[in-house]
Parts: sequence; C-alpha cells; structure tokens
Amino acid sequence: MTLLTTIVAFVLALGSLILFHELGHYLVARALGVKVLRFSIGFGRALVSRTFGKDKTEWVIAAFPLGGYVKMVDEREGQVAPADLARAFNRQSVYRRFVIVAAGPVANFLLAIVIYWVLFISGMPGLRPIVDTPPAATAAHAAGFQAGDTLLRIGSEPVATWQDARWILLQHAVNRGSVRIEVSDRRGYIELRTLDLSRMTPEDLDGDFLRTAGLVRFNPPVAPVLGHVVPGGPAERAGLRPGDRIMAIDGVPVEQWQDVVAKVREHPAAGLEFSIERAGGVRSTIKLNTDSVLEAGKSIGRIGAAPRLDQQALRSVLTEVRYGVGESLGRAIAKTWETSLFSLRMLGKMLTGHISLKNLSGPITIADYAGQSAQVGWVAYLSFVALISISLGVLNLLPVPLLDGGHLMYYMIEILKGRPVSERAMQIGQHVGMAVLFTLMLLALYNDVNRLISN
Repeated sequence: MTLLTTIVAFVLALGSLILFHELGHYLVARALGVKVLRFSIGFGRALVSRTFGKDKTEWVIAAFPLGGYVKMVDEREGQVAPADLARAFNRQSVYRRFVIVAAGPVANFLLAIVIYWVLFISGMPGLRPIVDTPPAATAAHAAGFQAGDTLLRIGSEPVATWQDARWILLQHAVNRGSVRIEVSDRRGYIELRTLDLSRMTPEDLDGDFLRTAGLVRFNPPVAPVLGHVVPGGPAERAGLRPGDRIMAIDGVPVEQWQDVVAKVREHPAAGLEFSIERAGGVRSTIKLNTDSVLEAGKSIGRIGAAPRLDQQALRSVLTEVRYGVGESLGRAIAKTWETSLFSLRMLGKMLTGHISLKNLSGPITIADYAGQSAQVGWVAYLSFVALISISLGVLNLLPVPLLDGGHLMYYMIEILKGRPVSERAMQIGQHVGMAVLFTLMLLALYNDVNRLISN
C-alpha cells in the first residue's frame, strides 16, 4: 500500500463526509430563509475561495481539513444589516434552529443509507461463514463447533457472510452473554450450538475476538508459495521473492501456508531458517528475522508476505449478497440504524470501563483503514466511507458543547424552560466542551501512534 494511495483515499473520504455534513446545514438553512455568509471545508486560512449566488455566499477550502462550518448571519457574531435581520439565525424560532443544526448529522446518516442501498443492489462480495476446527479450551470448542459448520443464524438474525457473523457476534461479545447459533454441519444437518461469550475481556475485544472465542474461519488449503512480498518487510529484506515455495522452516517440513503462519506467529522478533525452492527446482536456505507486532495484548511474529491463491479454491468460499431495490433500501436503513445504536453502546461502555479506550481511533488510523479498503476495491472503500459517515453523525449528536449535539441540548432546554440558555452557561459549556474534545483528540492520537509503533 503506497503512501499516496492512503493520502488520496483519506482526503477523498473525509472531504466527502464533511461536504455532505455541511451541505445538510446549508440546504436546510437556505430552505428556511436564513442567509448564509460562508460555506467552509476545513478551518484556518482559505486556500481556495469563490463567491456565488444572490446572497454572495463565500465557498472556501481552508488549510486545516479536519472539519468544516457554515457561517450564517447572526447578531451574536457581529452587526447585521437591517435588511438581513429577519434572515438572521438567532432570530429564528427554536424549532427552526433545531432543524438547521440537526440537518448536518442527518445528512451523514442519509449518505450512509444511500451507500448501503447501492451496495446491496449491486451485490456485496463476502466470505461464506464456514468455521474451522476450534482450538481446545475455547468457547467454540466447548459449544461443540466442528470444522465445516456453516453459520446460518445467530440469535434471531440470519447470517449470509463471515462479515455478517463478525458484526453480529461483536454486539453479543460487548454484552458478554451467551448466544444460540444455528449451523449446518458438513453432512447438511441443522444443529444448534450455544456460544458463551461471558468471559470476554476489554483486551479480547481489542484484537481478533472471534479467534479468542475459538471461531476460526475456514480457509481452503493453500500451498506454501509466496504470491506477494511486502516492500521493505522481513521477507523482502531476507531475499524471498514471489513464486518461492517454502519447503521447511528450521528443518520442520511445511505442507501448506497455514503451517507457515503458525510457525511465524510463534516466533516474534526471532531468527528463522527458511528452506525454499525456486523456479527450475533450485533449492536454497534463507535466514530471516521476523517482526514482532501486538495482537490482543500478545506479541506475534510477522514476515510481510502473502500466499499465491488458488482462484478455484477461493471461489468455493466466496459468495455475493444482493437484494431487490425495495428490500435493499429497507436493509440499508436497518444497517445504518443498528450501526448507530451500536456506536452509542460502544461509547457508553468505554466510559464505564467495559470496553478499552484503546478502541478510540484518530485520523492516522482512519487514514490507514481508508488506504487499505481502497486497495481491496470500491465495495470495501464505500463500506468504509458509510461506516465513518455514521460515526461522524453519531459523534456530532453527542451532547457536548461545540458539537451539533451540544447546540441541540441547549435548544431542548430552551423548549422546556421557555427561554434561551444564558450566555454565562453557554460560555462555561464551551470551555467544558473544548476540554472534552481536546482530551478525546489527544487520546485518539495516542492510540494511533501506539498502533503505528506496535505494527
């Protein structure tokens, strides 16, 4: 993954989400007769500025791109011409102000719905939810899962792909309960298994929680032949090349790629001796030093290489999920709603300590995921954009001063009390809001840098 791909994917995703968010504020304000002075993507010094429309609205792209704003005529922010007083934001009814402010987050939710709608119509590729033999002493082993079991239903929800299974089980894992899972075994018989997730810890949820629970995804046998070598990684530095077949590691014969993965994972930051065979039957021995990365609080080994895949075997575990236009819209709305509620639950559990604050991500991690999803394909990238759009909508609805949710909180108080919140109370709220947001930003950046160092 190149740095340029990451930067372009991140800027495109973030820019589009900010644009839709601010367009929500702008369009509703204009529809309700409020005069808009400036529409800005980003903060700080204007890099590009153009003026359009009868109101001479200034459209700006600013230097600091992590946000944006719509500046409306408002007597609290400066003198207003007599002709514009009726169009000032502060002179609108509390209900109109509420709708204008809420329009930003709503626009993000609508964008996510549209993206999911398009994806469900066009078809979303995924992996069949087939499990492999669960490791001993895991919850899946205790529940009786066996290699070849296909997940059909988790609780009351049907499962079509491994991604569906992961999402549904994550919600149960967060609640630390037991869940009934309907499976079709390799003989085609339908059986029920009860998976106990009550022992999940915040640290488990930081990593691959399904592996911790023992639900290992089935992979068709893959030959131990290198298909891709990460530039600058341990494999490339040692001299390994695509097409090399790994015959043995430290003298132990290797039959398939899973054997390579198991051996490497067990030896973080260690020296290994690879016996390889190249084109023409040329054999040689290469010494390699693995990298060490953290996964679920445990150090594992990595070499920066991927296998050459057998496309026919790969097709046997792939599927595609698509629906009609009407059903796709209903599923898109449901997915956006469920994701929003789950995001709120995750935030609540972070505050209460049930979920580690390590799950909080900042711009570096988001940029990394943007680049990774863009390289996978447009479906993965659009799914990523939809998820971030929902997160942005949920974040902005939190009752924190300076966010849209903080203003909506003030308007709710105004509706209940019959008069606006005092200037003094709003000033105190701004200071509190700045402190909260600054703390969250620092924590998110700390997590980003920590992940960067760990990986």
